[in-house]
Amino acid sequence: MAQDLQDIVKQLDALFERFNKGDEPGLVVGVAHRGEIVYRRGFGLASLEHGVINTPATRLRIGSTSKHFTCLAALLLAEDGKLDIDAGIRTYLPELPLLAGDPTLRQLMTHTGGYRCYLDLTLLAQGVATLPRGGALAAEVRQRDVNFPPGERMIYCNGGYHLLSLAIQRVSGISFETFLKERIFNVMGMVDTESVADDMQIRPRMATQHVPDGKGGFMRGLFPTWEVLGEGGIVSTVDDMLLWLAHLRGPKRLGSESIWRQMLTKPRYSSGAEGVYALGLMRTPHRDVELLHHAGGVFGGACQMLTVEQHALDVIILTNGAAANPAELATQVVDIVLGESILGAEPAAPMQTAEYETLLGKYHSRESGAYCVIGDYDGQVKASFHNVKQMPLPLIETAAGLRVDDGAGGALLIKPRTSPAEGRVSAIELVDCGHAETLERLPDNAPPFSDASAGLAGTYHSGDAAARATIAVADDELTMTMEGVAGSVVYRLEPVGHDVFTFDPAGQLAVMRGVLKVERSGKDVTRFRIDTTRTRNLSFMREAPGSAA
Repeated sequence: MAQDLQDIVKQLDALFERFNKGDEPGLVVGVAHRGEIVYRRGFGLASLEHGVINTPATRLRIGSTSKHFTCLAALLLAEDGKLDIDAGIRTYLPELPLLAGDPTLRQLMTHTGGYRCYLDLTLLAQGVATLPRGGALAAEVRQRDVNFPPGERMIYCNGGYHLLSLAIQRVSGISFETFLKERIFNVMGMVDTESVADDMQIRPRMATQHVPDGKGGFMRGLFPTWEVLGEGGIVSTVDDMLLWLAHLRGPKRLGSESIWRQMLTKPRYSSGAEGVYALGLMRTPHRDVELLHHAGGVFGGACQMLTVEQHALDVIILTNGAAANPAELATQVVDIVLGESILGAEPAAPMQTAEYETLLGKYHSRESGAYCVIGDYDGQVKASFHNVKQMPLPLIETAAGLRVDDGAGGALLIKPRTSPAEGRVSAIELVDCGHAETLERLPDNAPPFSDASAGLAGTYHSGDAAARATIAVADDELTMTMEGVAGSVVYRLEPVGHDVFTFDPAGQLAVMRGVLKVERSGKDVTRFRIDTTRTRNLSFMREAPGSAA
């Protein structure tokens, strides 16, 4: 057994060796198996500014891994008889508008509430400029449309968790941070864990978050708000998180059996399809085991928390700017520690381009605005949705269709429709959370620039985004400048079809990408709608010349 452990450590060292650098930010890793620490090491620098290394005692943000703690907090209040997670959120935050329905707290926890997200709207309209206090709630209150009716499907929504945190504060009568500390962290003995509302605070032993500046150096990674709460505010260490993971899969000292049964129950969408995102935790298969996990991302850092209950294997990886994918690394750790004899067959291989060339192309639904690009990436077929050019996802062939996992609990199926006349796929049926729609293939060649840009220049306004967008035409280029509550950003527009454009950042502060659909009255553009990964049908109306937003 000792030899086996030595071999495991050697393989883990080899896996993380590329992060063992003295001049770059890095990561911290903790691995426990059957109650024993297998691996516990830091790599790279916690601070480039001060030359401090990462160690197991370094405190880092866990990002969205915070979400299941938020769900647990709500369930503890429900057990106290102070809160009903099946009540509508407007029971606790009555200032929210009644739109397509009043999503329940449970729906917010499973990202099935349908609300748009304040964070995505903020990043779209003003980039990483810091949102003022109260800005997150104000963004949710001013919405006059939703992504979908409550319960219909899933779109990951940080804003829903922010609203859930505010409900916890109002019901408990204390701050969200204090509630987590008193009811969870103190009880568990997680002495190095706390919820920190902004990145301007200086906390003991906390790593700096590093964001590449595009010039070979780094900038500080700052969350663009003064009040990040249950959507991603927790700071911790690998030791505290290993303590928590052992509790997560083992005997419970915190919360009743009913609470934990609810925490692990998968949702069902209005179509009847079952999701994998429970209450702040994802349950997904890997080879012949089930992983219970959640990732997290902040500006200049990332996290993956994972446990394999049937083998008592716990993994936590925290980064502060290393060029790493913690989710992929954690899965590789599972393979190394458990080994081939336990894990069984390897996952299905991604589709190879050579076998699916007729599928490659761009697809769009004029009815809903859904947009999909299926392309060749180093010999593999991958797809992008809405958020074009960022994080293309591999396709896996299954009996039901071509499966795409978005990494955040959503699962999509693509069913190609082939045209005998063209000898290639002419449309795809996209099945999202059990709901199907047809996307037609767009022409291989974009429309002439003069046609695409005709009548588009001007200024537009969105009340939901609290932003003004100015589209300009110059030197055969289209740019869109967004001016939001606290800042502005610039995007490049690229025509991909008749009145369909993609947009991506034209400057350092812009981080969003998406699709823009133009609507005309005759030849005049009257408005456009924007889709991103987490926002649907965000409308911008043309302003009359000389009018004020």
